Amino acid sequence: MKQKINRSEEEWKKLLTPEQYAILREKKTEIPFTGELLRNDRPGVYSCGACGQEIFSSKNKFDSSSGWPSFYEVISNDRVELVIDDSYFMKRIEIQCSNCGSHLGHVFDDGPQSTGKRYCINSASLGFTEGSEKEKEKKNDK
Repeated sequence: MKQKINRSEEEWKKLLTPEQYAILREKKTEIPFTGELLRNDRPGVYSCGACGQEIFSSKNKFDSSSGWPSFYEVISNDRVELVIDDSYFMKRIEIQCSNCGSHLGHVFDDGPQSTGKRYCINSASLGFTEGSEKEKEKKNDK
């Protein structure tokens, strides 16, 4: 089993931009429709902006019109942890990176029919590596 990343908040502050730190570590939310990856339609893989663990494939991204990048499925269920979030007088399900515990966004049950899920993710909490998954698999096989 892979060792989880365990850094102090001071270490995270040195590694992340102020916006990334606020979102990933303090569970803030970016302003809707402002995220750099919101309208990204290139093929590739989206990863945790803190530790780099791959979380979403571009194949599962869709336009939810919510103002944040949305996906209907994760690469693998073991890449995220789902936590009940009852802040702001709402009951939601928070998505955290299973590798480093960073806040990514929330998941809702109003997504496309294929899964019914909408993983609503802060753009600033993601990294993006362009290229198809097939190209990536070929590189990994070498």
